[in-house]
Amino acid sequence: MNSVKRIDLIYYDAGGGHRAAANALKLVIEEQQRPWDVRLVNLQELLDPLDVFRKVLGRRLQDIYNLLLRKGWTLGSSQLCAMMHAIIRSTHPQQVRLIEEHWRASRPDLAVSLVQNFNRALRESLLNVCPAAPFVTVLTDLADYPPHFWIERQEQYLVCGTDRAVEQAKELGHAEDHIFRVSGMILHPRFYEPITVDVAAGRRRLGLDPARTTGLVMFGGEGAKVMSGILKELDGSGLNLQLIFICGRNEVLARKLREHRASVPMFVEGFTPEVPYYMHLSDFLIGKPGPGSLSEAMAMKLPVIVQCNAWTLPQERYNAVWVRQHQTGLVLSSFRRIRQAVRELTEPAALARYKANAAAIRNRAVFEVPGILERLLAAPPASAGSAPKGP
Repeated sequence: MNSVKRIDLIYYDAGGGHRAAANALKLVIEEQQRPWDVRLVNLQELLDPLDVFRKVLGRRLQDIYNLLLRKGWTLGSSQLCAMMHAIIRSTHPQQVRLIEEHWRASRPDLAVSLVQNFNRALRESLLNVCPAAPFVTVLTDLADYPPHFWIERQEQYLVCGTDRAVEQAKELGHAEDHIFRVSGMILHPRFYEPITVDVAAGRRRLGLDPARTTGLVMFGGEGAKVMSGILKELDGSGLNLQLIFICGRNEVLARKLREHRASVPMFVEGFTPEVPYYMHLSDFLIGKPGPGSLSEAMAMKLPVIVQCNAWTLPQERYNAVWVRQHQTGLVLSSFRRIRQAVRELTEPAALARYKANAAAIRNRAVFEVPGILERLLAAPPASAGSAPKGP
């Protein structure tokens, strides 16, 4: 009998955070030398035959989502989410059949979902093919956006990174021993590695002033049009400030920023795996309230300035509440107030206070989740419906 346990990590590329979490978790499992066969599974590829958006518009749903982020076309995203859920529910039986084909070929001992919206189909199809295999959903958002986003009313396990997500799971009837509370969102282990580069020297290499207050402007892997507006607002503000822009895959935006004749010193980068390095050189972050960027900023002890309004993705609006609750930065109704916000945040006493609050966030989730998976794998098949107690 083969003693190597098979684990499928389910992700897709809508926004990039799901793949990043899956990759980070797989890497840590390998670094911990756990005797498991861990496979990454792209759910979008399994469900391509059902992608209505691709049939009508010639683009995958995840590509449309990323385009909306890049262009900033997110007003009305709550209504778009409801429409998407209606389509997902209407094609549920077909989804189950397609995913069952994967499970029959894969035969996992444990399935881990790092995606939202499709956990009902994932759980039902797994139960039909591999009924003894536990099903786990690891939320990569700080909280759920009900209904039918992350947490469904079904027998499964949930890994939650905040007390709010735990409360939501309990409200939907999940037993405490099916809910595992970890200390935050899954981050790549590079965010826990020490960076020994001197900040002043690092800024000089970028052509920046080693002594000037430095803001990092970053809006996820797709960048965002609003970054140009932020530059225009801060340019000529008279603040003792310089900026680092990370534009992700948005090459048009990166070129536009480089061509802008700004009076404020600045450095522009495209897509890069060196986000921890650029955060190390910065004093604060300006961005969207995404769970990934917020968690990365906290890991690097960076206060944040984020915006929350009708254009903010509905699943990210709680994150602004979280920032206020933990006093790790400022939440604006509009980036038109960015000058005032930067002036307020960078006042020496305020900046020191916000940095201390960010440093107090101790997130080790990526190292905690493998231990939870180990406990579930160790549970005898007969008790697959009763999760072992969490750490």
